[in-house]
Amino acid sequence: MQENNQNQTTSKNTLLRGSAWMTMGSIFSRILGALYIIPWFAWMGSHGNIANALTARSYNIYSLFIIISTAGIPGAIAKQVAHYNALNEYGVGRKLFHRGIMLMLGLGVISTIAMYYFSPLLAGDDPRQIQVMQSLSAALLLIPVMSLIRGYFQGYNDMAPAALSQFVEQLFRVIYMLGATYIIMKLHSSGDYVLAVTHSTFAAAVGALAGLALLIFYYYKKKSQMDYLVLNSDNAISVSTGNLFKEIVRQSIPFIIIDSGITLFQLIDQYTFNQFMGTFVKVSTDQLDSWYALFGLNANKLIMITISLATAMAVTAIPLLSGAHARKNFPEITAHIDDTLELFLFVMIPSSFGMAAVATSLYSVFYNYDALGISVLYLSSFVAIALGLFTILAAILQGLSRNRLAILYLIVGIVIKLVLQYPLIALFKIYGPLVATGIGMSITSWLMLHHLKVRFRYSGERTKRRFAGIVLFSVFMFIPTKLVESGLIWLMRPDGKLSYLFIFVVSVLIGATVYGYLVLKTRLADRIIGSKVAGIRRRLKIS
Repeated sequence: MQENNQNQTTSKNTLLRGSAWMTMGSIFSRILGALYIIPWFAWMGSHGNIANALTARSYNIYSLFIIISTAGIPGAIAKQVAHYNALNEYGVGRKLFHRGIMLMLGLGVISTIAMYYFSPLLAGDDPRQIQVMQSLSAALLLIPVMSLIRGYFQGYNDMAPAALSQFVEQLFRVIYMLGATYIIMKLHSSGDYVLAVTHSTFAAAVGALAGLALLIFYYYKKKSQMDYLVLNSDNAISVSTGNLFKEIVRQSIPFIIIDSGITLFQLIDQYTFNQFMGTFVKVSTDQLDSWYALFGLNANKLIMITISLATAMAVTAIPLLSGAHARKNFPEITAHIDDTLELFLFVMIPSSFGMAAVATSLYSVFYNYDALGISVLYLSSFVAIALGLFTILAAILQGLSRNRLAILYLIVGIVIKLVLQYPLIALFKIYGPLVATGIGMSITSWLMLHHLKVRFRYSGERTKRRFAGIVLFSVFMFIPTKLVESGLIWLMRPDGKLSYLFIFVVSVLIGATVYGYLVLKTRLADRIIGSKVAGIRRRLKIS
């Protein structure tokens, strides 16, 4: 019993450490990826929302091609490497990695050519959209290999290289994007916004090159340690090259479908919103594009910061759950599920409530004051919880080799989204797609949770109690945060981004202080994060 408790403690520490790295890498890269919007949107002038619509539609297609081009192999590699490492068969994991590199190179070339030549069809023959989509295809040469190397490190529960490369990738992408946009829109007299968007999307290839370079550096830095583990493997399992390929493909196909879940929901919006909305209101195509941009990119860009928290924790959970499943350690599996869900809820719920509370100042800082855009961001902040929960639960099912069920539940959610899309747009107009997404993702998540309860006897009683506390404290945080923001707006009558930024910072500090005090005072943070939180409480003199 004592050994089992020690293993669970070690695993929880690994989860927390890995989640911390992936969360930091994901959050910093997402924040950087959102902050560039402030000058970029301003430089686009009156073309801001249309430029955002071009970017959003292109990135939705690009995201799907990334998932297809990587074929779910990085996630499968992380899972299988963790599986064999748990059995002290590091050599098999190394062979998987080498075979995976070969696959990634081939898939990168094929996907780049495919996206480039299919862009006219996917863009609906819109010359602006074609140009932007084709510029994104270059990044697909590099993304698959980079993703595979990240997956290999994650299989060793080493999240630092993946996290740092993610940040470096985003940093170089933003530098190129802003530099090119400034030159085109401000230094050239033509101010061709389509050309500026084209270079902004080509920046993905520049960032990918920088991220790949850092991962290669880390690989050779850590190679001697991994070589030692390979040499001291049990070597009791022999897997042929053909079987390795079959195993990679078998494991990767579910990752393709599941990883594309959020993207598929966004593509439904992309290809139905203008058509459905156009049947209820008679406006120009540019106006429909501007409305689509409000939730398809403007709000989505900001809520993805919070959703990235779920993604960061998800990639950490898969190898740990896979290792526990390989050892058939069911108490450890249950503990991992509890720890993963509680850590997710502890961060995601207050983040979403907080973003909703400061929606006015946040949206106005990144874009311009727009009552409709602000209300879309407010609703999107809560829909983000459903998207994040899907990400976490899908990762848990994948780690437990319940891939088919995860796919089935995702399909159920997609069907619900498709069925509800038209009537909800009829009822709620621009808010309809968000409501349809929230309902579809919530039902999918409920089905996943139900399966965990039935198959693994996961009661979730501990998580339910802590969830109730998290929601209560988030509501207590939301109220003063919203009051402070509304009060400052009433007093200051802000007329520019700097004044809105001041209001945003003050409001966020109030919210963070309230939530932080409550979780420390009640010891909820200790129970979820661990005993190290006690040191923070002592320094803050919270008894």
